[in-house]
Amino acid sequence: MSGLRIEELADRLVVTLDRPEKRNAIDADLVGELHDVCAELEARPRLMLLTGGTDGIFAGGADIAQLRERGRLDALAAINQGVFARIRALPLPTVAAVDGPALGGGAELAYACDLRVCTERAVFGQPEVRLGILAGAGATYRLPALIGEARAKEMLFTGRRVGADEALRIGLVNRVVPAPAELLPAAHNLLDEIGKGSALALRLTKLAVDAPPAAHPQLDLLSQAVLFEDEEKHRRMTDFLERRRAR
Repeated sequence: MSGLRIEELADRLVVTLDRPEKRNAIDADLVGELHDVCAELEARPRLMLLTGGTDGIFAGGADIAQLRERGRLDALAAINQGVFARIRALPLPTVAAVDGPALGGGAELAYACDLRVCTERAVFGQPEVRLGILAGAGATYRLPALIGEARAKEMLFTGRRVGADEALRIGLVNRVVPAPAELLPAAHNLLDEIGKGSALALRLTKLAVDAPPAAHPQLDLLSQAVLFEDEEKHRRMTDFLERRRAR
């Protein structure tokens, strides 16, 4: 892959945006490569860490040169929105590790992940209206869900950038680390904690959280019924009881 670096670990993929000369701008080729990553994780579910590395840039947004030439049929093709939706729907949890700017489509890519960890120099923003378009790859509905309607509208209407401290305060990110060198270890630590859970329980929990309100409580009841019959549930609960008796 020319725009991504992929590291395959036992329980996760580490996916690094690797277009430094373009500030990791998201172009059609990169979208295609992200679709390939999604296909891999759909076929063999694992956790994912998505990052731009620790060189001070996550993703500067869509490739404006390409975006300028797109017409209405390109918009209807949901080029970025489609792959971001696919990332959001991956079977197991995903973490975005953000260092430096995550702007426009870059911010929307981070929002598509389940959780976000960033450095103190991270910045999030949606400048689309100043370019004559809207944030059409997920920000209009994922951002209000993350930070509330009023804050989301302010970001979307004004293009104002949000720094790391504010992002943590309003719930846009889960953790902030002081130094770039601490970013990937913090993201891995978070995935390590997630990975202690049952893979099937994680998968069904993610489905339940992301499901529309109308799916509850039926989806929760059905998912719990599946888990109650799972051998992993019996083994984990037996181990828990035996450890408690041994104390």
